[in-house]
Amino acid sequence: MLKYIAKRFGQIFVLFYIFLALLFLLLDLQPGDISQQFIGNPNIPPEARDIMIRQLGLDQSKIVQLGNHLWNYSFGMDMGVSWSSYPREVSDILFSALPRTVFLFLTATVLSFWLGFYTGKLVAWRRGTFIEKSAMVTSIFFWTVFYPWFAILMLWFFASQLGWFPIGKFITVETWLDSPFAADDVFMLMLGTIAIVTFIYGVARYAIDRSSDDPQTRRNLHRAALWSLVVLAGIFWAANARRTYALDILWHTFVPVLTLTLVNFAGTTLLTRSSMLETLREDYILTARAKGVPERTIRDRHAARNAMLPVTTSLVLQLAVVIAGGVITEQIFSWPGLGRALLSAITAEDIPVAMGALALIGILSLLAHLIADITYAFLDPRIRVQG
Repeated sequence: MLKYIAKRFGQIFVLFYIFLALLFLLLDLQPGDISQQFIGNPNIPPEARDIMIRQLGLDQSKIVQLGNHLWNYSFGMDMGVSWSSYPREVSDILFSALPRTVFLFLTATVLSFWLGFYTGKLVAWRRGTFIEKSAMVTSIFFWTVFYPWFAILMLWFFASQLGWFPIGKFITVETWLDSPFAADDVFMLMLGTIAIVTFIYGVARYAIDRSSDDPQTRRNLHRAALWSLVVLAGIFWAANARRTYALDILWHTFVPVLTLTLVNFAGTTLLTRSSMLETLREDYILTARAKGVPERTIRDRHAARNAMLPVTTSLVLQLAVVIAGGVITEQIFSWPGLGRALLSAITAEDIPVAMGALALIGILSLLAHLIADITYAFLDPRIRVQG
C-alpha cells in the first residue's frame, strides 16, 4: 500500500506541473502580453510600461518565463501580487477564502451523502412501494433542476419572504461593528472545533470496533461517543465569548448549505439505489436469506456496504468538482470564498489571482483522486492494490 501511495504521489506531482504548464500556455496564447491591458490608461506612460515588462519578465524567452512560473509555484507557492488589491499577496487572498469554501461545500457534501445514501438504501429495499416512487420523483426533480434558478428561489423564499435568514453574505455587519474578535479568527476556531471532534470520534470509533464484536453494542457505543463529543463542543461554545459571532456565521451558512444539500443528495440517492439493486441480485444475499439472517442485517451489513463502493468514490471525486463549481453558489449567496475570488479576479482582469485560484482547484482535484483510490482499496477487501 505504501508503495502504491508513493507511486500515486509521483503521478500527482507530474500531473500538477503539466497542469501549471497548460495554464501558462493558455495565458501566453492571448493576443499581446499582460501589459497590454494598461495601455489604454493615459496615466501610464510608455516608459513605465517598459519597466513593467522587465519587472514581469516578459522580455525573456518563453522557456525562461515557463521555468520561472513553475519555480515560483514549487517553492513557497509564490503566486505574485494581486493587481486589483495591490500590494496584497495572491496567496493571502486565496488562502483566506479557501477555508470558507471548504467549510460550505464539505458540510453540504457530507450531509447530502448521508441523506442520499440512506434514502437510496431505503428505496432500493422497498422497491415498487409508494416510498420509492415518491423518493424517485423528488430525486429526479432536484437532480434535473436548473441550479441558479433554484438557488435564487431558495434565497427569495427563506430570506425575502419568510425573513428567517439573511440575504447572503458571510456575516451581519452590524453585529460585528463593535466586536473584539475578527471574523476569520472566529471562523477558524469553529473549523478547529469540528476537526478536533471529528478526529476524537474517529479514534473512539476505531477503539470501539476493536474492543467489541457485538454489532448492536458497537452501534450504541458509536452513538454515545458522538453525542458526548457534541455535548462537550456545545458546552465549550456556550461558555465562549465568541458564541454570538459563531452563531451569526452559522445563520448565514444555513440557506446555501440547505440548497447544495438538496441538489446534491438527489444524485447520491439515484446512484445508491442503482448500486443496491445490483448488489441485491448477488448470490451471497440469497445465501444470507437462506441462512435466516435478519432482513435488516442483510440490508445494512451485506447489501449496503458493498453498494457503498461506487457511491463513496463519487463522493470523494465530487468534493473537487463542487469546489471548482462554487462560482455560481458563492456569487448568488455573496459568500466570500474561492469561487467568488476567481470570478472577481476574472472580471477585474486580475490574472495572478485567477491563475492562483485555478492552480488551487487543480491541487484539490488531484488530491481528491488520490483519496478516492485509497478509500476504494480500504473499503473493498477484494481489491488488491498493485505496486
